[in-house]
Amino acid sequence: MWLWLKEGKPVWFGLMGGAILIAYGIVATWQTANFGRVYAAYGGIFIIMALIWAWKVDGFHPDKYDIIGALIAVIGACIIIYMPRNN
Repeated sequence: MWLWLKEGKPVWFGLMGGAILIAYGIVATWQTANFGRVYAAYGGIFIIMALIWAWKVDGFHPDKYDIIGALIAVIGACIIIYMPRNN
C-alpha cells in the first residue's frame, strides 16, 4: 500500500496491499495456540521481514543495531511460543 499511496504506483498495488494486510490479520486467528502469544510471535517475524523488505526493495542497508534488535525480537518471540508452561 505504501508504494501506491506514497510513490505513485498503480491502484492495483494498493488493492493487493490491502488484501495482503487483511489476510495477515485473518491467518493469525487460525492458529491453534493462544492468540496473544501467536500474535506476539508474529511481531518478531514482522520486524525481520520489514528489515529484509527495506534492504531488498528500498535499498536501505540495516546496520548492526538493526540486526541486533531484530534478533532480540525473534529470540523473544521464540521464548513466548516455545517455553514450557504449567497451564
